[in-house]
Amino acid sequence: MAHLFTPYSIRNLELKNRIVMAPMCQYSVTAKDGKPNDWHFTHYTSRAVGGVGLIIVEMTDVEPDGRITDYDLGLWSDDHIPPFQRIVDACHAHGAKIGIQIAHAGRKAEDAPVPVAPSPIRFDGPKYKTPRELSTDEVKQMVEKFAAAARRAVQAGFDVIELHGAHGYLIHQFHSPLTNRRKDAYGEDLALFGVEVIQAVKAEMPSGMPLFVRVSAVEYADGGYDLDHAIEICRRYRDAGADVIHVSSGGEGPPGARRPGNFPGFQVPYARRIKDALQVPVIAVGMLDHPALAESVVANGDADLVAIARGLLRDPYWPIHAAISLGEKPQVPVQYQRAF
Repeated sequence: MAHLFTPYSIRNLELKNRIVMAPMCQYSVTAKDGKPNDWHFTHYTSRAVGGVGLIIVEMTDVEPDGRITDYDLGLWSDDHIPPFQRIVDACHAHGAKIGIQIAHAGRKAEDAPVPVAPSPIRFDGPKYKTPRELSTDEVKQMVEKFAAAARRAVQAGFDVIELHGAHGYLIHQFHSPLTNRRKDAYGEDLALFGVEVIQAVKAEMPSGMPLFVRVSAVEYADGGYDLDHAIEICRRYRDAGADVIHVSSGGEGPPGARRPGNFPGFQVPYARRIKDALQVPVIAVGMLDHPALAESVVANGDADLVAIARGLLRDPYWPIHAAISLGEKPQVPVQYQRAF
């Protein structure tokens, strides 16, 4: 059997294959209240029908002004639970497990009147505003907002929670020396905010439910951190309770001398280094939508799971077509079997 289609278990989560749908914002113009709508229902359920082992719902924010745009999803109210539960139930009915990525955009919140951040350092680009520095008490309140969102995610029936600590959003902003110039405990210990969020979120989760954390393994802006810094941050996150590290890169600012590879598999070595250094399960992501490449990542032991992003936007049935490409018998819904 192709390694990509072998089962995988972490805590009480059992996946039928190693294929993860990476979280991708939909910017749905009818979702201004933060609630998923019929677009999101169709979008995610289609990928469950298509055979994805684990779907991760897009960046979902802990307060309205924590969204990238006003057209992103949120979990700041109990009113958000039923529409998410509808999606969860449908994906389960089609054999997929489903998680949700909980986050706050911090200084990258484009539509917030005044964004908040660890330090008042503006993100480059004309659509961004100078953020207001969170007070120490407000940082502690932010930790509680993450916990409250996690509690709602559990109530909605999600199988996994992922914290977004990558791509220049709030958790990343705290653990980056580029964006955290604070003088309090959260500046003295760059991992502290992320650690406290992990601990608070884990306290809201059943013991068998895994927590993923997405990180940027390197920063591309001049003066940005390197992989060794990310490994130490991930060590703290693992020790605080993170079960799986989802390894991406960049997002903190325009690239300088160091630039992203932007070729298939360019982030895989980062995933392998973190996996080997910390002995923690990892997800590799980034232009891995050629089935043979995705297979090689798992077969070589570079990562435990492979996240497919734009490949699954182009083809909701990517797992079925990947199975055929790799010589596997695809798992096709009975309604579609005559086509295969």
